[in-house]
Amino acid sequence: MYQLKVNGQYDYAVDKNDDELLINNKKVQADIKQLSPSTWHIIEQLRSYNVEVIDFDKALKTARIRVNNNIYSITAKDQFDVLLEKMGLSGLTTAKISELKAPMPGLVLKVFAEEGAIVQKGDNLFILEAMKMENIIKAPVDTIIKSVKIKPGDKVEKGQVLLQFA
Repeated sequence: MYQLKVNGQYDYAVDKNDDELLINNKKVQADIKQLSPSTWHIIEQLRSYNVEVIDFDKALKTARIRVNNNIYSITAKDQFDVLLEKMGLSGLTTAKISELKAPMPGLVLKVFAEEGAIVQKGDNLFILEAMKMENIIKAPVDTIIKSVKIKPGDKVEKGQVLLQFA
């Protein structure tokens, strides 16, 4: 059993028993043909759909798919996620990070981060030169920058607090 949310607003309950597919407890009869590892052709109620998985994150249970040239974002919850949510334990898997420390000694070349900025996981925060190599340090989680403790030209030591998050 999976609970899917499409584009952050449409909810679907999907279940598969043997060869039977149920969506919102209604049996779906569709002809599904896999064309490649990431593309399918589906015929359901005399309608044809070309489906392509654009990207898929198994750990986060998210995907972006293209259906007949329309792109949809999907998040999924399995029965364990639903059970944890019912028990009030769903927030335990999200990382809470209050600060970012220097991973190595080095010289700060450029700072992209600004106080009060909202950053997404993977956004560039600053460039740290260490052993003649430039290292782009990225945001470890989605967060808001509370304070920036560095500026270009600063020398930092391993473990020194460089940024604080709200």
